[in-house]
Amino acid sequence: MKNDPEQAADRHARAAVMVIFAIILGFAMIVAFITTIEGVDTRHVSNGAQPGTIGLAKPHPPLDKALGEPVRK
Repeated sequence: MKNDPEQAADRHARAAVMVIFAIILGFAMIVAFITTIEGVDTRHVSNGAQPGTIGLAKPHPPLDKALGEPVRK
């Protein structure tokens, strides 16, 4: 049987689309790999306080004053 020229063109177009997709996917993978290498901090997170910190802030009691009234100490 003879091959239909339209079927051959469809196969070539499908192959071209797959090649273009593979190139784009490869480029995206290379870019993603390069961007993860540069400047990424890979230290682990812990619950301990960092050196030089003073701990968690404590909430202050609410201020009982009206508008325009000076703050009582």
